[in-house]
Amino acid sequence: MLLYTHPACLAHDPGTGHPESPARLRAVLETLDEPRFAAIERVEATRATRAQLERVHDTALIEQVFASAPQIGYAQLDADTSMSPDSLEAALRAAGAVCAAVDALIDGDDTRAFCAVRPPGHHATRDTAMGFCLFNNIAVGAAQALARGIERVAIVDFDVHHGNGTQDIFWNDSRVLYASTHQSPLYPGTGARDETGAGNIVNAPLPPGAGSAQFRAVMSGIVLPRLVEFRPQLVMISAGFDAHRLDPLASLNFDAEDFAWVTRELVAVSKAQAQGRVVSSLEGGYSLTALRESTAACVAALLE
Repeated sequence: MLLYTHPACLAHDPGTGHPESPARLRAVLETLDEPRFAAIERVEATRATRAQLERVHDTALIEQVFASAPQIGYAQLDADTSMSPDSLEAALRAAGAVCAAVDALIDGDDTRAFCAVRPPGHHATRDTAMGFCLFNNIAVGAAQALARGIERVAIVDFDVHHGNGTQDIFWNDSRVLYASTHQSPLYPGTGARDETGAGNIVNAPLPPGAGSAQFRAVMSGIVLPRLVEFRPQLVMISAGFDAHRLDPLASLNFDAEDFAWVTRELVAVSKAQAQGRVVSSLEGGYSLTALRESTAACVAALLE
C-alpha cells in the first residue's frame, strides 16, 4: 500500500481558530507512523500540473487561486476559505497526490493508496473555491484516471458534508459514478436524493442524529448496489471523518468501525471489478481524536 503526502500540506494555514488546521494532518500522520503501519510505502506527492487542473476546473478559477496566494498574511476567498503564503503549494501537492496515486495503481505499482493531504477538495466546484477547498483533489485524480484510459471511475464520499463540487464537476459525465452519504440539512445545502445528474449521481442523505445502523442501511441498500451495477475499473474514496460522533461541525453519530466497515465493503467491490484498485483521499474531520481513530480504522481496512 502507498501513502502520499507532502510537508507543504502541513504549511497551509487558514488562520487562527480555523477548524481546518494543520493539527488535523499532524494527527493523521502521527497515527500512520505507528508500528502497525510500517509496511506502508511513503511517497512524496508531486504537484498537479495546470493541464491536470484544467480537466475539471475553469481557467478563471485556477488563475484566481494562483493570483490570490498572498506574500504575507491571509487572502480570503469566501467566509470559510482562506489562503496563506503556503496554501497554493499545499493545494497543488494535495491534487497532485491523488493524480500520482492514480498513476501508480494504473501502472501496477500497488493496488491501494491513501492520500494524507490538505486542503480538502470535495466542495470546490468547476468554477468556485469554497468550503475550505481550493482545488477538487478527488475530481482531479478521477480525471487523471480517465485520461489514462480508465473507462469507469466510482467516487464514494462519506464525508458528513455533501461533496457539491465533485457532483458539479461530473454532473453530466456518465464515466464517473458519484455516490454520497451526508447529513441533511447541513452545509452546503445540496445532495438531495433527486439530484441524479445523467443517472450517475447517487445521493443518500441522512438526518441529524443518524448513526451506524442508518449509515450501513443506506450504504448496503443504495450505494453499494449502484456501485456493483456500475462495474468501476477504479474505486476512489472521499474519506471525510466528520460524521464521527465526536466531530464539532456536524451531528451524525458514526464511530471508527463504521469507516472501517465501509472501506472493507469498497475494497471488496474493487477486488471483484477493479483489480483491487482503491485510492482514498482525506477530506474533512475536525475532532483530532476522531481523526486518529478513523484514519487508523480506514487504513487498516485498506491494508487487509
